[in-house]
Amino acid sequence: MNYIPVNFNEKFSKFTEYFSPKVIAEMNDYSFKLTKFKGDFVWHKHDNTDEAFIVIDGEMRIDFRDGAVTLKSGEMFVVPKGVEHKPIAEDECRIMLVEPTGVVNTGDAGGEMTAEDEWI
Repeated sequence: MNYIPVNFNEKFSKFTEYFSPKVIAEMNDYSFKLTKFKGDFVWHKHDNTDEAFIVIDGEMRIDFRDGAVTLKSGEMFVVPKGVEHKPIAEDECRIMLVEPTGVVNTGDAGGEMTAEDEWI
C-alpha cells in the first residue's frame, strides 16, 4: 500500500472550471470532493442527505429561502437534507464537499450545471 497524503493545492492546480466537483478520496460510502466556486450556482436541495461545505481558501455565501450563512477560509457548514440552498462566491473560493458517493451537485434542480463525478 502507498502511504501518500492528498495535497489540496496540488489537486486544485489540476482544474480551472467552477462548480465542477472533483473526487479526491472516498471513505466508506462518502466522497471527499474539491471544487472551485465563482459566481452564482443554482437553487437546489438534496432530499436524502446532508451536505458539508468546508472552505479551504476564499469566502462564499450559502443563501437559503429564509436567510444566509457566510463562510471564510477554515470554516465549515452542514446544509441539512431537504433544505433548499444556493452557493455564491464573488471571487474564486476553493472548497471541499463531503457527501455520500454519487450525490449530484445540482441535487433536485438538474440542468446544465450538473457535473459528473470525476477523480483527480
